[in-house]
Amino acid sequence: MSYLAKPKFHHPNLPRNDLGLTRRDYEGSMSTLCAGCGHDSVSAAIVEACFELNLPAHKVAKMSGIGCSSKTPTYFLSKSHGFNSVHGRMPSIATGANVANNELKYIGVSGDGDTASIGFGQFAHAVRRQVDMRYIVENNGTYGLTKGQFSATNDRESVGRKGQENAFECIDLAAMAIQLGASFVGRGFSGDKDQLVPMIKAAISHKGFAFIDVISPCVTFNNHVGSTKSFEFVRDNEHTLTATDYVPTKEEIKIEYETGTTIDVMLHDDSHVRLRKLDADYNPSDAAAAMQHIMRYQEQGEIATGLLYLNVNDTELKEKMHLVDAPLNALPFSQLRPGADDLEKINSSLR
Repeated sequence: MSYLAKPKFHHPNLPRNDLGLTRRDYEGSMSTLCAGCGHDSVSAAIVEACFELNLPAHKVAKMSGIGCSSKTPTYFLSKSHGFNSVHGRMPSIATGANVANNELKYIGVSGDGDTASIGFGQFAHAVRRQVDMRYIVENNGTYGLTKGQFSATNDRESVGRKGQENAFECIDLAAMAIQLGASFVGRGFSGDKDQLVPMIKAAISHKGFAFIDVISPCVTFNNHVGSTKSFEFVRDNEHTLTATDYVPTKEEIKIEYETGTTIDVMLHDDSHVRLRKLDADYNPSDAAAAMQHIMRYQEQGEIATGLLYLNVNDTELKEKMHLVDAPLNALPFSQLRPGADDLEKINSSLR
């Protein structure tokens, strides 16, 4: 039902930006995600950021892979370009599109499974190539579309909905992005709008690869073994007539806390995450210090949030490859494919 459009009518006095557009003009179709899903908060933050930046929707290209997170581009910027790729291959599609038309703002939305598992190699090379794009991971530590298995970003010894413990070390995508050479790295929480919206605005304005890891809790897979209302019990005892699941409504988690402080956030399954907002005097220009910062708070059981790393001196893919200023898709065929004489001159210069 994600093709269903929202009603076009709205209050005539809605605030408008410099383009004369309202926030509604930056929205998409109605969300079909579970009620209370953190991913919808991320979509709302993207809408707010683009609205405040006066960004023309036709100048944006939305890229995604496979997963709950990769459904979300349907729910924002309906008038933008978009490409939904196969599982884990969004970075390659975004790289090719960027080379063909570097005049667009590329916003890639992925999940922890799409990025940290099957798409890990693709992600790594998009970072090291400094593809000019915004790469947002909606990180819930689980495979939501395939019933809640652990993903590669789930912390070791964390307990699943069936009581099992995760035996493997987690992949910290923010730390990995810094190590691979990303020039903008941030982390936020889906329910912290005050931090997330400015961070997305900064990422959109950044030239180069901008990565944001958003902790976005899954509201569905918090049922427990032994409950007669659990998905497991129902599947074992039902006579299936139609493939229909009921997911109880949950309230969206929202938080507010000051710079330099720590907050405990209770998730829908009564587990906790401990978020640490960066100090006001934190220096995001030191990659080694950023890695130490992430690891230090990780050892304390805390997740550092905010702009973790920023490199303003690195160049993006177009400059590294010495591409022309005009998008390749705008060049005439004669320039894209020079004649035999020009090719001979090029070959001669290389001999």
